[in-house]
Formats: sequence, C-alpha cells, structure tokens
Amino acid sequence: MMLLRQMKRITSFSATRRIKYPHTMLSPSVNLSLLFSSLILCHAVVAFDPCRIEVIEEGSGWPVPLVELRTTHNVRFVTDNAGVVAFDLPELMGRETWFAIEGHGYEVPVDGFGFRGVRRIPKPGETLTIQVRRRLPAKRLGRITGAGIFGESQRFGQETDWTESGILGCDSVQTAVHRDRLFWFWGDTVLARYPLGLFHMTGANTERQPLRSFIPPMRIRYDYVTTATGVPREVGKIEGSGPTWINGTVSLPDKDDRQRLVGTYAKIEPPLTEYECGLCVWNDEQEQFERHRVLWTKTAESPKPPPRPGGHPVVHTDSDGKRSVYFGDPFPYLKCAADFESWSDPNRWEHLTPQPSVRVRGSDDTITPHRGCIAWNAYRKRWVAVLTEYLGEVSPLGEIWYTEADHPTGVWGPAVKVVTHKNYTFYNPCLHPEMTAAESPILLFEGTYTKQFANNPEATPRHEYNQILYRLDLDDATLVE
Repeated sequence: MMLLRQMKRITSFSATRRIKYPHTMLSPSVNLSLLFSSLILCHAVVAFDPCRIEVIEEGSGWPVPLVELRTTHNVRFVTDNAGVVAFDLPELMGRETWFAIEGHGYEVPVDGFGFRGVRRIPKPGETLTIQVRRRLPAKRLGRITGAGIFGESQRFGQETDWTESGILGCDSVQTAVHRDRLFWFWGDTVLARYPLGLFHMTGANTERQPLRSFIPPMRIRYDYVTTATGVPREVGKIEGSGPTWINGTVSLPDKDDRQRLVGTYAKIEPPLTEYECGLCVWNDEQEQFERHRVLWTKTAESPKPPPRPGGHPVVHTDSDGKRSVYFGDPFPYLKCAADFESWSDPNRWEHLTPQPSVRVRGSDDTITPHRGCIAWNAYRKRWVAVLTEYLGEVSPLGEIWYTEADHPTGVWGPAVKVVTHKNYTFYNPCLHPEMTAAESPILLFEGTYTKQFANNPEATPRHEYNQILYRLDLDDATLVE
C-alpha cells in the first residue's frame, strides 16, 4: 500500500512537470517503467528497525550492563544500563551470526574450540535474548556517570525521560553526607567540546538515599554544580598552576556546632607530581572548595609531601564514647577527633600503621591492597572493606576483593574476590553504606572503569573513564568463612 501511494504521488507530480517541461518527457510506458524501478531501488535501501538484543543474568533474569558482543568481522556492541544492544548491521540481518561474549565476570559456556559466544539470527524489529552466568559474588548494577547510559534503549523509544548532563566521563569519586544531603565530587572530567576537559573537580549532590531500587536498570539523578547556563563547572579550583585533586572529604562539626564540609587538596604538575598540598573547606553559598591552609610546598629540602587526611574517611565512636575520624585508602593511616578544629591542626593528628596485606580465604596467599574503602556494617556487625588488588593476575588494577574486621584498624581478613575486569582497570573503589537501610544486607560500591594501567586494551565505548556501581549481598554464604 505504501508503495502504491508513493507511485500515485510521484505520477501526479510527473504530470505537473510534463505540462511545464514537455520537452523533457519520455513516453508514458518508459516513464512508468523507470518510475517502478526507482521505487523498488528506494524500497531496498529504506532504513529498518534495529534488532533488540537483551543480555540477562541466568537465574535472576536481571539485565546485565557492560557486556560486549563482537561479530566475526570485529564490530563491537556494548549493553547499556538496561542490558540492551540495538543491533543494526544490514549485512548480518537474517543471517546466522556469531557473537563473541566478554562480560567482565559474566560469561557463556566455552565451546569445543575454546570460544565463548552464541549464535543468533538477528532480524529487524525482533528481540533476541542472551543469558550469561555470573562467576563472582558482586552484581553489576550499571554505570552511574557519563553519557548515553541508556543510549541503546532509547533507540527503541524507551528511557526517553533520562536527561543527559553533558559529562562524558569522570575520574574517581569522593562522597560525604553533609547537611542531610549526599555530596559527590569527581576528579578529571571529560566533556564533548574538546579532548581537554575540567581538571579542578566537578560536583553534585543528591538525596542521602538516591536509589529506590537496587535492581537494574540503574540511574542516579544528580543535581550538578553548574554555570549560569546549566553547564557543569569546576568546584575545586585552588589557586596555582596545574590540576587540583581533592580527597578525604567529610562533614565535621566546629566549636559552634556548625557542620563544615572539608577535604584535602593537592596541586599537580607534569608528570602527575604533587608540588603543594593543604586543607580546603567547602563554601556552601558559593558551592566551591576554598584553601584553608597549606600543609606543604615542594622544595629541595622537602621533596615529598607529609602524611595528611585523605582517602575515604569514616567516623567511629569507641567504647569510651570518643568520636574519631579515620582516614585510609583502604586501611586507616591517620586519625583525629571528629571535629573541625582537630582536623585543622596537624599537631592533633595521630599517625597509624595500616595493614600491608590481607590473607586470601582458604589459602596461604596474600594480596596487597592498592586503594579502597572501609565502612561499618550493621548487618554484619563488623567493619567491611572493598579494595583493588595491586598487580592482580587478570588485571594489574582490576580485581576487587571484600574483607572484614572487628575494628577500623584491623586485623583485616581473610579476603574474597568479588569482581574481576579482564585486562581493564577498576580502581579507587568507594563504598556507599549511606545509600541503604542500616540493617540491609545489601552493600553498594563503585569504582573507576578505565583502560589506563592495563595492557593496551580498546577503550569501551561510552564506559571508558566512568563510574560503575556494584552490589554485594552480605547474606551470601560465599563471602564469609
């Protein structure tokens, strides 16, 4: 019917053109033949609907983000936060197609030749489902920063209410609960306008518990700190050349019982070398970190910075009722009384010796932590930690382990591997105990997903240099001895 309607419209148009330009017209029979041939040709190249491919976890049926499907001629597709791929290769439509599967901890069975993949026949407008099996305890919930989080699903008219922030990628996160809001601060940030982005921290805040569900598809709506035109802006531009990095963010009461959001800054010069560090304080009105005091400036006599507050702080009240804030990354190396004045004064800091390694459960082997985060867990009634293993076997900085202790300073262990990333980095993991109910067995953590420090992998489209959220269920018997 559509073809006939097109013929009628064009025939009518041709009649009009014959009147105006009679010398250009061929015979009616030749015209009709050419017209029909042209319409058939146009019909052959009309755009078609993509084939929807859904990747789900075996057993739960949950969508699995960040699973790569690769054809035998090396075209890559990566599932979005809804576990969806919009497959649109015209040369493979209606043909039996092999999809190699790489899922960073999610997999399909290996075949007799050692390949992991599936055969499917994609067809326009149809839906195919691929089941993958999760090998480790942590469940990938999805990407929580960057662009195109639902880029594949939106091609099917879904998730159309998702609003893009303009941020394409960002480095590791620092968080703090401040004045009953959850504040988020990210390092170097990628924008669309130019390869060089923002290098003095970006920031946002959300509700203290911004998620209503812990089942994918996952989305967090941030209230970004922006310019007057709504573009995310830098929030940590401390005076001095080079980027500004800020960590150790925590909200502490001052002597007037006013909550102060504080952090530690570092000024960076090529090649990623600190030349100044100090303490900074968040200006609630200006939505900006400001220098509070300089702790160290690089000189020939003082070439290395001193220990100072940093990492991911936690507040602990001991048996005597004394509140202290512990700074560690992952395990505590410094503490002070949990108030603004004690944090401000290096003479009131107590230096600690962090545990250097953790025993692997069921083995005499140990792992060396790179970076990580600890938190009190009411469900386990113990301190819990997630950490990146330094020089792991599968990836130098992509293996994540879980461990527990009775006290913030340890003894920590034994450890269980909960996440893997094949030849890809997942560093600076950060726990989110504030995002779940106190007695919940669900433990959430995120980390930075990047090809940096791995063995020259291809960058994963849209996901590179962004934050991925994982979930651990602490009632899982495989996590404890």
